[in-house]
Amino acid sequence: MIGSRFSTRPLYLQIRDALVERIARGEWKPGATLPNEGDLARAFGVSVGTIRKALGFMEEERLLTRRQGRGTFVKDQGSDEQVRRFDNIRAASGEHIDTDVKAATISEGMANELECKRLSLRPSDRVYRIHRVHLNNDRPILVDETAMPAELFPGLAEKNAVPHRIVVLAQQYGILLGKSEERVRIGTAEALVATALGLAAGSPVLVMDRVVIALNGRRIEWRVRYCHFAAGGYYLATME
Repeated sequence: MIGSRFSTRPLYLQIRDALVERIARGEWKPGATLPNEGDLARAFGVSVGTIRKALGFMEEERLLTRRQGRGTFVKDQGSDEQVRRFDNIRAASGEHIDTDVKAATISEGMANELECKRLSLRPSDRVYRIHRVHLNNDRPILVDETAMPAELFPGLAEKNAVPHRIVVLAQQYGILLGKSEERVRIGTAEALVATALGLAAGSPVLVMDRVVIALNGRRIEWRVRYCHFAAGGYYLATME
Protein backbone atom coordinates (compact mmCIF):
# COMPACT_ATOMS: atom_id res chain seq x y z
CA MET A 1 0.00 0.00 0.00
CA ILE A 2 1.27 3.50 -0.91
CA GLY A 3 2.14 5.40 2.21
CA SER A 4 1.58 2.46 4.55
CA ARG A 5 3.16 3.02 7.95
CA PHE A 6 4.49 -0.54 7.70
CA SER A 7 6.59 0.21 4.59
CA THR A 8 10.27 1.01 5.07
CA ARG A 9 10.76 2.33 1.53
CA PRO A 10 10.72 6.10 0.94
CA LEU A 11 7.35 7.30 -0.32
CA TYR A 12 8.68 8.46 -3.70
CA LEU A 13 10.05 4.94 -4.34
CA GLN A 14 6.69 3.41 -3.49
CA ILE A 15 5.13 5.75 -6.08
CA ARG A 16 7.84 4.79 -8.55
CA ASP A 17 7.11 1.08 -7.99
CA ALA A 18 3.39 1.63 -8.57
CA LEU A 19 4.00 3.55 -11.80
CA VAL A 20 6.49 0.97 -13.07
CA GLU A 21 3.94 -1.78 -12.43
CA ARG A 22 1.35 0.06 -14.51
CA ILE A 23 3.81 0.46 -17.38
CA ALA A 24 4.81 -3.22 -17.15
CA ARG A 25 1.13 -4.22 -17.31
CA GLY A 26 0.73 -2.18 -20.48
CA GLU A 27 -1.57 0.41 -18.94
CA TRP A 28 0.68 3.06 -20.48
CA LYS A 29 2.18 2.04 -23.82
CA PRO A 30 5.49 3.32 -25.27
CA GLY A 31 5.04 6.95 -26.23
CA ALA A 32 1.98 7.40 -23.99
CA THR A 33 1.64 10.59 -21.96
CA LEU A 34 1.32 10.15 -18.21
CA PRO A 35 -1.25 12.18 -16.25
CA ASN A 36 0.12 15.50 -15.04
CA GLU A 37 1.83 15.78 -11.67
CA GLY A 38 -1.21 17.28 -9.97
CA ASP A 39 -3.53 14.50 -11.14
CA LEU A 40 -1.03 11.84 -10.06
CA ALA A 41 -0.60 13.50 -6.68
CA ARG A 42 -4.35 13.47 -6.09
CA ALA A 43 -4.66 9.87 -7.30
CA PHE A 44 -1.99 8.65 -4.89
CA GLY A 45 -2.83 11.05 -2.07
CA VAL A 46 0.69 12.50 -1.89
CA SER A 47 2.33 15.85 -2.56
CA VAL A 48 3.30 17.10 -6.01
CA GLY A 49 6.90 17.18 -4.79
CA THR A 50 6.80 13.44 -4.06
CA ILE A 51 5.40 12.75 -7.53
CA ARG A 52 8.04 14.97 -9.11
CA LYS A 53 10.80 13.11 -7.29
CA ALA A 54 9.40 9.72 -8.36
CA LEU A 55 9.18 10.83 -12.00
CA GLY A 56 12.69 12.25 -11.89
CA PHE A 57 13.99 8.94 -10.59
CA MET A 58 12.21 7.09 -13.40
CA GLU A 59 13.73 9.47 -15.94
CA GLU A 60 17.18 8.63 -14.59
CA GLU A 61 16.29 4.96 -15.11
CA ARG A 62 15.52 5.79 -18.76
CA LEU A 63 11.93 4.70 -18.38
CA LEU A 64 10.40 8.14 -18.94
CA THR A 65 11.13 11.29 -20.93
CA ARG A 66 10.05 14.62 -19.45
CA ARG A 67 9.60 17.55 -21.85
CA GLN A 68 9.11 21.04 -20.51
CA GLY A 69 5.63 22.32 -21.34
CA ARG A 70 4.64 19.09 -23.09
CA GLY A 71 4.44 16.43 -20.40
CA THR A 72 5.96 13.12 -19.34
CA PHE A 73 6.16 10.25 -21.83
CA VAL A 74 6.87 6.53 -21.57
CA LYS A 75 10.06 5.62 -23.41
CA ASP A 76 10.02 2.90 -26.04
CA GLN A 77 12.18 0.11 -24.62
CA GLY A 78 12.81 -1.12 -28.16
CA SER A 79 14.05 2.21 -29.51
CA ASP A 80 17.50 2.61 -31.07
CA GLU A 81 18.60 4.60 -28.01
CA GLN A 82 17.65 1.77 -25.66
CA VAL A 83 19.09 -0.93 -27.92
CA ARG A 84 22.47 0.81 -28.01
CA ARG A 85 22.66 0.87 -24.21
CA PHE A 86 23.19 -2.89 -24.31
CA ASP A 87 24.70 -3.31 -27.79
CA ASN A 88 28.16 -1.87 -27.29
CA ILE A 89 30.34 -3.02 -30.17
CA ARG A 90 32.08 -0.04 -31.73
CA ALA A 91 34.67 0.71 -34.37
CA ALA A 92 37.88 2.54 -33.56
CA SER A 93 36.08 5.74 -34.64
CA GLY A 94 33.51 5.26 -31.87
CA GLU A 95 30.63 4.43 -34.20
CA HIS A 96 28.22 1.66 -33.23
CA ILE A 97 28.56 -1.50 -35.31
CA ASP A 98 25.70 -3.82 -36.17
CA THR A 99 26.58 -7.50 -36.41
CA ASP A 100 25.00 -10.55 -38.00
CA VAL A 101 24.65 -13.73 -35.97
CA LYS A 102 26.31 -16.57 -37.86
CA ALA A 103 25.48 -19.35 -35.44
CA ALA A 104 23.36 -19.64 -32.33
CA THR A 105 22.72 -22.66 -30.13
CA ILE A 106 20.51 -22.82 -27.04
CA SER A 107 20.32 -25.41 -24.27
CA GLU A 108 18.67 -25.68 -20.86
CA GLY A 109 20.03 -27.07 -17.61
CA MET A 110 20.48 -26.61 -13.89
CA ALA A 111 22.31 -23.45 -12.88
CA ASN A 112 25.96 -24.05 -12.03
CA GLU A 113 27.77 -22.38 -9.15
CA LEU A 114 28.96 -19.38 -11.14
CA GLU A 115 25.56 -18.85 -12.78
CA CYS A 116 23.92 -18.94 -9.34
CA LYS A 117 26.33 -16.28 -8.13
CA ARG A 118 26.06 -13.94 -11.12
CA LEU A 119 22.27 -14.28 -11.54
CA SER A 120 21.36 -14.64 -7.84
CA LEU A 121 19.83 -18.08 -8.40
CA ARG A 122 19.48 -21.22 -6.32
CA PRO A 123 21.19 -24.49 -7.33
CA SER A 124 17.76 -25.95 -8.14
CA ASP A 125 16.96 -23.17 -10.63
CA ARG A 126 17.21 -23.78 -14.35
CA VAL A 127 18.86 -21.56 -16.95
CA TYR A 128 18.97 -21.20 -20.69
CA ARG A 129 22.48 -21.06 -22.16
CA ILE A 130 22.99 -19.45 -25.54
CA HIS A 131 26.16 -19.52 -27.65
CA ARG A 132 26.42 -17.03 -30.52
CA VAL A 133 29.04 -16.04 -33.07
CA HIS A 134 28.77 -12.50 -34.49
CA LEU A 135 30.02 -11.36 -37.88
CA ASN A 136 30.85 -7.96 -39.30
CA ASN A 137 31.39 -7.81 -43.06
CA ASP A 138 31.33 -11.63 -43.07
CA ARG A 139 34.19 -11.75 -40.59
CA PRO A 140 33.78 -13.31 -37.11
CA ILE A 141 34.58 -10.67 -34.50
CA LEU A 142 32.69 -11.69 -31.39
CA VAL A 143 31.55 -14.72 -29.42
CA ASP A 144 28.72 -14.46 -26.87
CA GLU A 145 28.14 -16.91 -24.01
CA THR A 146 24.83 -16.06 -22.30
CA ALA A 147 22.91 -17.50 -19.33
CA MET A 148 19.34 -16.49 -18.47
CA PRO A 149 16.90 -17.68 -15.77
CA ALA A 150 14.51 -20.10 -17.47
CA GLU A 151 11.70 -19.03 -15.13
CA LEU A 152 11.65 -15.54 -16.64
CA PHE A 153 11.68 -16.69 -20.28
CA PRO A 154 9.25 -19.63 -20.56
CA GLY A 155 9.36 -21.42 -23.89
CA LEU A 156 12.51 -19.65 -25.04
CA ALA A 157 14.13 -22.84 -26.35
CA GLU A 158 11.08 -23.52 -28.53
CA LYS A 159 11.28 -20.19 -30.36
CA ASN A 160 12.21 -20.34 -34.02
CA ALA A 161 14.63 -17.46 -33.56
CA VAL A 162 15.86 -15.99 -30.28
CA PRO A 163 16.68 -12.25 -30.57
CA HIS A 164 20.31 -11.59 -29.74
CA ARG A 165 19.52 -8.17 -28.29
CA ILE A 166 18.36 -8.28 -24.68
CA VAL A 167 16.23 -5.17 -25.25
CA VAL A 168 14.14 -6.97 -27.87
CA LEU A 169 13.84 -10.18 -25.84
CA ALA A 170 12.88 -8.33 -22.66
CA GLN A 171 10.20 -6.45 -24.53
CA GLN A 172 8.74 -9.71 -25.81
CA TYR A 173 8.46 -11.00 -22.25
CA GLY A 174 7.20 -7.77 -20.69
CA ILE A 175 10.39 -7.12 -18.71
CA LEU A 176 11.47 -3.53 -18.08
CA LEU A 177 15.23 -3.11 -18.15
CA GLY A 178 17.16 -1.18 -15.54
CA LYS A 179 20.92 -1.02 -15.20
CA SER A 180 23.80 -3.35 -15.91
CA GLU A 181 27.00 -4.33 -14.14
CA GLU A 182 29.97 -4.58 -16.49
CA ARG A 183 33.58 -5.65 -16.25
CA VAL A 184 36.10 -5.44 -19.09
CA ARG A 185 39.50 -7.16 -19.17
CA ILE A 186 42.05 -8.69 -21.50
CA GLY A 187 41.88 -12.48 -21.58
CA THR A 188 42.96 -15.41 -23.71
CA ALA A 189 40.84 -17.38 -26.16
CA GLU A 190 40.03 -20.94 -25.13
CA ALA A 191 39.59 -23.56 -27.83
CA LEU A 192 35.89 -23.00 -28.58
CA VAL A 193 36.23 -19.23 -28.77
CA ALA A 194 39.49 -19.40 -30.72
CA THR A 195 37.99 -21.71 -33.34
CA ALA A 196 34.92 -19.50 -33.77
CA LEU A 197 37.06 -16.39 -34.23
CA GLY A 198 39.68 -18.06 -36.42
CA LEU A 199 42.44 -17.56 -33.85
CA ALA A 200 45.08 -19.76 -32.32
CA ALA A 201 44.15 -21.04 -28.87
CA GLY A 202 45.54 -18.71 -26.21
CA SER A 203 45.40 -15.60 -28.42
CA PRO A 204 44.55 -12.36 -26.60
CA VAL A 205 40.89 -11.28 -26.69
CA LEU A 206 38.92 -8.49 -25.09
CA VAL A 207 36.43 -9.91 -22.56
CA MET A 208 33.30 -8.11 -21.38
CA ASP A 209 31.39 -9.66 -18.48
CA ARG A 210 27.93 -8.12 -18.05
CA VAL A 211 24.86 -8.76 -15.92
CA VAL A 212 21.63 -7.01 -16.94
CA ILE A 213 19.21 -6.15 -14.14
CA ALA A 214 15.49 -5.47 -14.56
CA LEU A 215 13.80 -2.50 -12.94
CA ASN A 216 12.35 -4.83 -10.29
CA GLY A 217 15.89 -5.85 -9.29
CA ARG A 218 15.88 -9.31 -10.89
CA ARG A 219 19.07 -10.33 -12.67
CA ILE A 220 17.85 -11.44 -16.08
CA GLU A 221 20.95 -12.02 -18.20
CA TRP A 222 24.61 -12.84 -17.68
CA ARG A 223 26.58 -12.43 -20.89
CA VAL A 224 30.31 -12.87 -21.47
CA ARG A 225 31.58 -11.49 -24.78
CA TYR A 226 34.93 -12.37 -26.33
CA CYS A 227 36.03 -9.83 -28.92
CA HIS A 228 38.80 -10.35 -31.49
CA PHE A 229 40.49 -7.01 -31.05
CA ALA A 230 42.83 -7.49 -33.97
CA ALA A 231 39.77 -7.57 -36.23
CA GLY A 232 39.91 -4.04 -37.58
CA GLY A 233 40.03 -2.02 -34.38
CA TYR A 234 36.77 -3.05 -32.70
CA TYR A 235 36.20 -2.51 -29.01
CA LEU A 236 33.48 -2.92 -26.36
CA ALA A 237 32.18 0.26 -24.78
CA THR A 238 30.88 0.34 -21.21
CA MET A 239 27.31 1.46 -20.50
CA GLU A 240 26.37 5.03 -21.42
